[in-house]
Amino acid sequence: MAEDIKKEETVEAPTETEQKEEAPKKEKKPRKNAEVEKLKQELEKANDLLLRTAAEFDNYKKRTEREKISTSEYAKASVMKTLLPILDNADRAAEYEQGTEQYNKGIELIVKQLSDLSSKLGLVEIGVVGETFDPNLHEAIMHIDDESLGENVIAQVMQKGYKFGDTVVRPAMVQVAN
Repeated sequence: MAEDIKKEETVEAPTETEQKEEAPKKEKKPRKNAEVEKLKQELEKANDLLLRTAAEFDNYKKRTEREKISTSEYAKASVMKTLLPILDNADRAAEYEQGTEQYNKGIELIVKQLSDLSSKLGLVEIGVVGETFDPNLHEAIMHIDDESLGENVIAQVMQKGYKFGDTVVRPAMVQVAN
């Protein structure tokens, strides 16, 4: 029975190495909690940054849309301002009887002003008689057989076409010789 007591005592009393092993286990929980708290704070900061960035981007989109509309309105107003003298001349020409010298002079002045304005703004007329037909610039509405003209040559312009830079504003309606 004495041996049983000794065995129980040795079993119940932890050795020094066992005590050392238990101590770090107790320290790991607070260390893990501290790491979890630190990670939670970092996650909150990242979420906050993400929300702020998303809000800033949304504000940026709204601001650029407003600026685009404002710029468009300014450009339209600028073009309209340049058209006002032409409208004035059209009103003056309308005051005279058709066929009179003043009426004809007013119409000529209006046509000249419109032509000057369009070239000043960069609008280029396309579709000239004798030019080679280009389906990217012209719309063939009629075909004729004419030996004096080459193949795919514009014989007549029904409606002028216009080009602004590389963009075709309106293709020219033409009659093409085959």
